[in-house]
Amino acid sequence: MTSQTPLPQSPRPGRPTMSTVVELNVGGEFYTTTLGTLRKFPGSKLAEMFSSSAKACTDAEGRFFIDRPGTYFRPILDYLRIGQVPTQHIPEVYREAQFYEIRPLVKLLEDMPEIFGEQVSRKQFLLQVPGYSESLELMVRLARAEAITARKSSVLVCLVETEEQDAYYSEVLRFLQDKEKSVVKFGPWKAALDSSDLLYCLAMDIKAQGYKAVYNLFLVYAAKTTKINFNIYSFTFTWW
Repeated sequence: MTSQTPLPQSPRPGRPTMSTVVELNVGGEFYTTTLGTLRKFPGSKLAEMFSSSAKACTDAEGRFFIDRPGTYFRPILDYLRIGQVPTQHIPEVYREAQFYEIRPLVKLLEDMPEIFGEQVSRKQFLLQVPGYSESLELMVRLARAEAITARKSSVLVCLVETEEQDAYYSEVLRFLQDKEKSVVKFGPWKAALDSSDLLYCLAMDIKAQGYKAVYNLFLVYAAKTTKINFNIYSFTFTWW
């Protein structure tokens, strides 16, 4: 059970000092620190939570309560106290540093390999793929629609790297749609990465949403006896 209470008082009523001791309950983990530590970075959400005008929640024992994962608050606190940069659970600590808006720590963590590749490099690549999130959402929606009475469903994904390919693929896409195939197009994009990188991103993001899917190259029959390798893949989702 939690309640709201003003910040702890110092010997001078109404004027808590930076050395005022604060008892914290962060998601069930207990910590003791000072207001000065919590307010180390003015403008951060954590500092604002313990500003003089803030109303904080407390637990039954009077500890200030923060409804966040308590395990990853310790490395946050160590950084605020002594500037120690975390070396474990980097993605989780990064998420918490973002939540508390501790920008210097966020920047340090973004330079680490675990975060740089995923949060910086990959995201920058995907920003250059127009409508990536919307196309991914459409892809999953089509797969779910086809899975009403089936254990598996498939969606075709067309990867178009350049503007020149875009014009070339338009006829192929019309052909597939005439065959009542579910097709989602990604691209063209402007980045120094090829289709295999985008396939990797798609597989990663689908898995992150909790879906089981595998993909294979889809062969398009241009004539009765001819198969042409277009940059088209069949993503097969398994539902049960």
